[in-house]
Amino acid sequence: MTPLRSAAGRRPAAALASLTAAVAALVTVAVATLPFVHFAYRAPDLRAVVETVNAVIALMVGYLVYGRFRQDRRLQDLLLGLALGTVAVANLVLTAVPEALTLGADTNPSPWAPLAVRLVGTALLTAAALAPARRSLQPRTARLLVLGLLVVVGALAAAGLAWGARLPAAVDPHLVGSAARPSFVAHPVVLAVQVVGAALYAFAAVAFARQADRTRDELIRWVAAGCVLASFARVHYLLLPSLYTQFLYTGDLLRLGFYAFLLVGAAREITTFWQARAQTAVLEDRRRLARDLHDGLIQELSYISAQAHRLTVRPGDPVTVERISAAAGRAVDEARRALVALARSDDEPFPVVLRRAVDEMAARHDVKLVTSLDRRAQADGPLSEALLRITGEAVRNAVRHGGAGRIEVVLDAEPLALTVMDDGAGFDLDSPRSPHGGGFGLTSMRERATGVGAMLTVDSTPGKGTTVRVRWV
Repeated sequence: MTPLRSAAGRRPAAALASLTAAVAALVTVAVATLPFVHFAYRAPDLRAVVETVNAVIALMVGYLVYGRFRQDRRLQDLLLGLALGTVAVANLVLTAVPEALTLGADTNPSPWAPLAVRLVGTALLTAAALAPARRSLQPRTARLLVLGLLVVVGALAAAGLAWGARLPAAVDPHLVGSAARPSFVAHPVVLAVQVVGAALYAFAAVAFARQADRTRDELIRWVAAGCVLASFARVHYLLLPSLYTQFLYTGDLLRLGFYAFLLVGAAREITTFWQARAQTAVLEDRRRLARDLHDGLIQELSYISAQAHRLTVRPGDPVTVERISAAAGRAVDEARRALVALARSDDEPFPVVLRRAVDEMAARHDVKLVTSLDRRAQADGPLSEALLRITGEAVRNAVRHGGAGRIEVVLDAEPLALTVMDDGAGFDLDSPRSPHGGGFGLTSMRERATGVGAMLTVDSTPGKGTTVRVRWV
């Protein structure tokens, strides 16, 4: 399918990234050229809240990406999940918590550890953008990669806690003028890290946008646009002294936009997942219905056609007439069962479904049907269908071949078991001339029981009725 294009002629991911870049560029120009407008405000409480929100969003989206990795074992998903986890640690453990603990204090926590950890997260994000979309990863390699990252992040965090106070100031407060004017007053290493981070995010944005247009991946599409905001946030951190915990900057707001875009992408990913799941369920129901019609109704109609042809050769053959009548009855039951399956709610308990089917069979065959159904019994999908069909076949055999006047259906929950007992004429299981022995009905019931991992047994004695049991051993 050809990817949809925007009105401007670009593909969706590229169009979204380009629009985001245009807006962020206008904001950056305003910051650099409008000195009469303040772009930084003293708001320590709000800054701590923003860092916490960033961390929570990163953890949420990272968990979603981890679910993608567990399903497909793709290298890109693992790298992206690790990148989000790394920046979440930098935002929450190394930034938000220390800032909250030092509110009102004269000194701020050292920014060197979160700065280094964020750079590691940015590098991982760029690596995810460059990783082949379909490359898989062995579990052992994935574990080693996660372990290695934990060691690196732990070492950087420990070093920051141990030696952060001994390192030079990231921003010299004596060199800072008005918060409204851009000023390159940070330590050269800090400025270099911001430049590298801006370049990495920009490169990742381009790579993710191209991939999203190829794969139509909603999450990657919004990650690409978010990387654009993250890149411009690093540019803003160059223009203003970004490492003061007392101030909230435009760079902080752009970085918050990056995480907001991640959240939008996660929401779109979840929506797409549920839509795909609903479509899969519909297709599976169609396949199941087609399979049931082929195995049931079509087989019976083919059998009727063959017997009718035989009847033209041997007119008046009572055995052939009986076979045609029985097959026609089974075909009607199959058609009714298909209609019931189409109208049945998926969340309806199986005992309720079985009770309705038994009542319909009792009215159709004019026989007394007694039920004892445990409400705790659970049977969904193929298991439910198999038990319904076995019950129908057992009742039909009891009425037509055994002349039963009373049939009892028992459903047990622990362990799951189905029993159908009748007071009909019974038959000799070892007799090949019995209308039951080796017939299509018994064969069909055994095959259906075997198909769901159950064992079907038939006990019958001439003159004492028949008992059909389905149980799991």
